Order: sequence, then structure tokens, then C-alpha cells
Amino acid sequence: MSDHNLLVILGATAGGKTGLAVKTAENFAGEIISADSRQVYRGMDLGTGKDLDEYGDVPYHLIDIADPGSEYNVFQFQQDCFSAIESVWQRQKIPILCGGTGMYLDAVLSGYRLVAVPENPQLRAELEHDTDGALREKLLQLKPDQHNKTNLEERSRLIRAIEIAVGEQNLSVDLPPLPKISPLVFGLHWPREVLRKRIALRLDQRFAAGMIDEVKQLHESGVAWEKLEFYGLEYRLIAQYLQGKLNRNDMGQKLRSAICQFAKRQETFFRRMEKRGVKINWVDGQGDPFTELCKLVKSYEFGLSCQQ
Repeated sequence: MSDHNLLVILGATAGGKTGLAVKTAENFAGEIISADSRQVYRGMDLGTGKDLDEYGDVPYHLIDIADPGSEYNVFQFQQDCFSAIESVWQRQKIPILCGGTGMYLDAVLSGYRLVAVPENPQLRAELEHDTDGALREKLLQLKPDQHNKTNLEERSRLIRAIEIAVGEQNLSVDLPPLPKISPLVFGLHWPREVLRKRIALRLDQRFAAGMIDEVKQLHESGVAWEKLEFYGLEYRLIAQYLQGKLNRNDMGQKLRSAICQFAKRQETFFRRMEKRGVKINWVDGQGDPFTELCKLVKSYEFGLSCQQ
């Protein structure tokens, strides 16, 4: 039996991660733990690509655990994810971490310590007078390696990121040890042009399924336009369309382009993870990724058998 106690399936958006994770869970008696920063929110289904109908009877975790309009962060995810992993172990099942949010995945796989940083009203008051450029400079001085690009683009995130960086420097806490994980990581790879076509097709399908109505209903339920835009991509651009800031055609074109750029950033993040020592076994999305995954599992003597 291998020392590995966690399977991980990562990759860019629209790459088929969920389908591969479900098939893996069905064959290996596993449970899926989502590593997606937006699928945690209830009611945000089409815009986040939850595809809950794909799961069937496979148990899943960290989906629909937060109210829309709230803010769920990487610190909460790390805590919740390790808790979910341990609960799956207790049931003598295999946890399968699946998603494309690089920071969430890295927080678990690299095991860096995160601490809860409360709001600092005095610091926020001081920062309020700074320009966005000055805020970016301050954040990069505190933390030069910024994995989350939106921290540098949106003022509210800039201020919060600085607040966290300052707070982490000031906090001295005795943190409990993290669970000892030994992950076997798989990445779904697609040629860039093929992935772009998959993104366009899935986007059309989500529009047809009512994604615009989903965003409209979220706003009508009390989620402010500003908060919807905060969630990015589909929610930002559809919210702008519903407010009359974009026409339907421009919104669709901008969204396709934005998702493709997002996929490119995801792939860049995964390469950084590899450079920092995370071993990713890449499988070909155009071939038979499950069979390829099975062969790799066998080569690592994971102690599991594929039932194809």
C-alpha cells in the first residue's frame, strides 16, 4: 500500500475535471472535495459550473456551504478542506480534491500556515486616502509574490490583502499541526485552441440554461450589484449587462475572452506550483484520461484497482 492518502484532480476551467473526479470516485470508493472558490456559494450554480447532476450518488464536500453575498476566503477553505479530508479518512474512503482555484489547492498541497486576520479599522482609514497605485506598491512590498491577480486590480481586495499581510506579521499564535497528507496529483491538459472551443461551447450551454436569469435572481434576492461584480467573470459581466452598462453581444464576447484569459492564468499558476515542488502527473484530456489516471495510480502502487 502506498503512503499516498489523497488524490487530487486539477486543471483549467471547462477541462472536464468534475467528470473525471466522479468516475475516479465511483471506481475507487472515494468522496469529492471541491477546490473552487465560487462553488461554495448557494444559488450560484450555472455561473460557477457546479454541474451537480454529474455527481450521481458520489458524496461531495465544500459546495453550497456559504450564502451568496458573503465572502469566503482561502483561510476558511484550508480549515474546511482539512476537516473534510479527515472526515473522509474516518469513513475509510479516499478523498479526491478536485478544482481549479490555484490558491485553494496550493494552500492544502503546500501546507503553508494561514491565520485569521480581523479587520483593522485604523489601518483601513489610513489606506483609504491612498491611490490604487500606492496600495499596489504597499502590497507588493509586504508580499511580492501575489498569486491572486484580483488582489492587485480591485481596491477593496487591495485593502483587505494589505490588512491580512500586516496582520500576519503582527500575529503570534501557536497553531495546531496540519493533517499529514501525501497527495497524488493529476492535472487535465488540453491544447490551448481545443480548450478555447470547450469554453465557448460550455458558455453557450450555460446561457441557454438560464445563467442570466440566475444572476438576476441573485440580485433580486438581495445580493448587491457590487458584490456580484466582486465574484468576477460571469457574475461581473452579466451584472454589468443587467445594469445596462454592456449590450448583450458585447457581454458575451467579453465573457468568452475573460474566461479564456482566466484559464491561461490557471495554467500559469499550476506551472508555478510545479516549480515550487508540487509534482503534477498530467493526463491528456483529448484521450482517455481515466485510463491514463488508472495506469499512473497503479505505477505508484496506490493500493487501488480500477474497475473499468
